[in-house]
Amino acid sequence: MGQKAIETKKVLVEELTEKMQAANSVVVVNYLGLTVDEVTKLRVELLNNGCEFKVLKNNIIRRAAEAAGYGDLVEHITGPNALVMSHEDSVSAAKTIYEYAKDHKALELKVGIVDEEYMDNDKIQTIATIPSRDQLLTMFASGILEPIKHMAIAINMHVENLEENNG
Repeated sequence: MGQKAIETKKVLVEELTEKMQAANSVVVVNYLGLTVDEVTKLRVELLNNGCEFKVLKNNIIRRAAEAAGYGDLVEHITGPNALVMSHEDSVSAAKTIYEYAKDHKALELKVGIVDEEYMDNDKIQTIATIPSRDQLLTMFASGILEPIKHMAIAINMHVENLEENNG
């Protein structure tokens, strides 16, 4: 292999290492069986959710994973893989892949790193089913507002009742 090719690969490994370390989560997926059109739609969906889809040679992914401190991923980097990195929140990569895989059975979530913690297939599937941050905040706000709403309704009914009895 020529010196120029080796230098190019070193640069790719360094760039991928930096991206992996900067990401909130990194998910390894098997995309074998998806058409080019399906992969393109998946990329768009991931971009819309603040994620990045990378297809690189397995050796580059393995070396970058080791350099990033994610050695647990290395044994799962076999076959046609892609890395999905989330830059906005910890669950968007896994959640987007999980949702897309419901309609595209060829897509498979393998393993991942979420908030610097290695997650096997079962854990990453669990993470993928957690509601998004916005959904959780909405649920929390709703839980807080519900009793207040009921109290306001009760007070309003009491005031109306007093007005009827005194009017």
